[in-house]
Amino acid sequence: MPRSAAIGKLAAAIKDAAAARDWERLGALARALAPQLSNLRERGAWTRGELAALAQLRAVHDGAAAACGEALDTLALRLADMRNNKDGWMAYALASETEPAGYQE
Repeated sequence: MPRSAAIGKLAAAIKDAAAARDWERLGALARALAPQLSNLRERGAWTRGELAALAQLRAVHDGAAAACGEALDTLALRLADMRNNKDGWMAYALASETEPAGYQE
């Protein structure tokens, strides 16, 4: 497979995983990226088209990293909210345990 096509395939896979918010797949793709690029580099000097494909791959990778950061921030806010409302969650759980089955107000 020509290097430009291989690089484009890598970029498409990363873009798809990020869009699907498939963090496990995205992590696997990111871990495999350096060895794959190293193998491609061993074929010789990069052409202008291949350098353009690499720049596109870099942009897609940066976008995926930004998506990961946003997801992490969202998760951190949710966990902080849960931590801040822990007493309410516990009181609700305890009250639910003491209600008779089928009790309606």
